Amino acid sequence: MTSDTLPMSVTAPLTPAQLTQVLNLIRRAARAEILPRFRQLDPSDIAVKSRADDLVTVVDTAAEAMITRGLQMAFPSALIVGEEAVAKNPDLLDKIAEAELCFIIDPVDGTWNFAQGMSLFGTILAMCRFGRPTFGLIYDPVNDDAFLCDVERASVSRRGRGRDHPLRTAAPKPLDEMQGFAHIRLMAPEDRALAYAKCTGLGLVSNLRCSAHEYRLLAKGAVDFVMSSMLNPWDHAAGVMLCQQAGGHAAMLDGSDYLTTTRKGYLLSASSKETWDALAEHFADLLSEN
Repeated sequence: MTSDTLPMSVTAPLTPAQLTQVLNLIRRAARAEILPRFRQLDPSDIAVKSRADDLVTVVDTAAEAMITRGLQMAFPSALIVGEEAVAKNPDLLDKIAEAELCFIIDPVDGTWNFAQGMSLFGTILAMCRFGRPTFGLIYDPVNDDAFLCDVERASVSRRGRGRDHPLRTAAPKPLDEMQGFAHIRLMAPEDRALAYAKCTGLGLVSNLRCSAHEYRLLAKGAVDFVMSSMLNPWDHAAGVMLCQQAGGHAAMLDGSDYLTTTRKGYLLSASSKETWDALAEHFADLLSEN
């Protein structure tokens, strides 16, 4: 069964009550596990994973455990896929495509920033049905500010318990005026020099070490694109939805659809289809290198 042939009951988003329940759970995890330990970590609370700048802290594991417990209570049949759970059991990733209901969570995205006492971090949650994202949430714990969307409703921001405010991606502009984020240091070594050279033709290219805030800036129209070759679903599933539901376009650089099961290639999310097309042509030489 593919996502294109799923019955409406399977592709339906969260109900308003369920949405509130999930958002309140994320807020409670932030208040109980994340914010009390921000700028309070001991060196022994931080460990290195795959690289020197790929960190995990006691906050990541504690917040993920709390969110996982809450989701399991609210959705007993759901598959819960957290970043730290996958670090212990990589086989979880293979179950996403077959799960009727799955939540993918990154409790503290931007862990390096968090560990350095920088407030550029967030909590990411995506709900998927048979691998297709149907709800996306990126939460800023410091400002109690959530960006959210689903398959039926456009992207909005919600601060505290206030009203929703619509999000809209930026209008198209010339290549030399475009600003965005590209994780060049995480690309294959043979692609980095070409990627750096291509970026000189754009207005400004950087990265925040935090997919949560990069996608938030894209969804609100502050930047024009996000490009990445490290395709962990907890980094991108919610952000891609927010981009698309705010008026943007996201796909793999070769034009194929991005899926939560996609593991290789370049994911390009842009503020519009016109912007995506221009950037895809600009970076097309990356495809010929592979």
